Amino acid sequence: MILKQYYLGCLAHASYLIAGARGGEAAVVDPQRDVDQYLDDAASLGLRVQHVVLTHFHADFIAGHLELRDRAGAKIYLGARAQAEYPFTPLREGDEVDLGGAQLRILETPGHTPEGISILVFDMAEAPAKPHAVLTGDTLFIGDVGRPDLMASVGISEKDLAGMLYDSLRTRLLTLPDETLVYPAHGAGSMCGRNLGSENVSTIGEQRRINYALQPMPKDAFIRLVTADLPETPAYFSYDAALNKRERPTLDRSLDRSLTPLPLDDVTRQVNAGAQLLDVREPAEFAAAHLAGAINIGLSGKFATWCGTLLDRQHPIVLIAEPGRQPEAAMRLGRIGFDHVAGYLSGGMQALAGRNDLLAGTERIAPATLATMMSGDSRPAVLDVRTAREHEDRSIPGSVNIPLDQLQRRLDDVPRGGRLVVHCASGYRSSIACSLLARAGRKGVVDLVGGIAGWEPAAS
Repeated sequence: MILKQYYLGCLAHASYLIAGARGGEAAVVDPQRDVDQYLDDAASLGLRVQHVVLTHFHADFIAGHLELRDRAGAKIYLGARAQAEYPFTPLREGDEVDLGGAQLRILETPGHTPEGISILVFDMAEAPAKPHAVLTGDTLFIGDVGRPDLMASVGISEKDLAGMLYDSLRTRLLTLPDETLVYPAHGAGSMCGRNLGSENVSTIGEQRRINYALQPMPKDAFIRLVTADLPETPAYFSYDAALNKRERPTLDRSLDRSLTPLPLDDVTRQVNAGAQLLDVREPAEFAAAHLAGAINIGLSGKFATWCGTLLDRQHPIVLIAEPGRQPEAAMRLGRIGFDHVAGYLSGGMQALAGRNDLLAGTERIAPATLATMMSGDSRPAVLDVRTAREHEDRSIPGSVNIPLDQLQRRLDDVPRGGRLVVHCASGYRSSIACSLLARAGRKGVVDLVGGIAGWEPAAS
């Protein structure tokens, strides 16, 4: 039997290719939108991807079910409670999909979403009566469980979903043998849970022992526990969840439109008409020189998540990237359904040679310099754009905390007058924040190189 996990670090997303030892048919579970890796691996193994299963309607990325349907002829499967614009096969409790030596058996596990399912994987040659693994989607994570609040806006309360989650865990997943492998759809860093573990696989027995949400407790206590202190939902989650239900253009069609080189004059016209400038270079390169008004969200970090959180879904996006990296940026935006990329600046920053009237920069200072400034009479204001929890754990004395995902709607809370030093943990989020503040017209904005990780040794 083949059971292969694919892990996409920037979205903390896990997907799976499953096939038996005979028959030549493969299934892909919870695929990312760019599906070449599944098709390439299947072809190398002499397999055909005939089935694609979504454990639920994902909110943090666009799944590749339509891509696999159109490119490989795969049949789409969803939980029986799902409603979608495209044809699919509904899966109910106990339904089976035969893969010629491997078998998928369905558990209905609502809670994170109403239509959520988990998938038991049986190796029919080795142990036909005992599950080898369970693919838990976003019902059960390593060390955590799925958030029950993401569907509250569509008519089901988070408390009702939390009650469903309690039942799914205890009457379905916790009845499995301890040695059953647990393969979730997300890992550490995902916003679909609160505090996911860093491992990508575990066992039912290990989760029974360490997972706080699986400890013995009455349902009302569980509901209170999993609905308390939930982080703010990223703005694009409801958009992606809805898009995963729709018939939509595939990624290839989207990229054909997005990867259009635009001369500088066309870029300025687009910006004047309301387009968003997205500079995906590293913070140091952006700080040295950039097209005025651009937002810096670098490809090296949680690019898609921050783009989905901070960018407008209604106005076109124009990319500025190092030559050759435009396809990566457009593809990663496509993973979250941001298909409204109008093109990219042809030639990158070289197109701005001799156009100093269009250039801007960001002042950057070293932690030692800030430490000296903080000990003097004219202390600068310090803005911390990390989360509230990060700020509570450790902070620069006197700093104001406005988390990055709240910054655009809380510009009036940003300290005014004099220089404003912006920091995060390491410098990625602070560069984004500085670009947002500059676009909003703020002057005297300074980026702290290395963030609080650099500040602590400098201040000691």
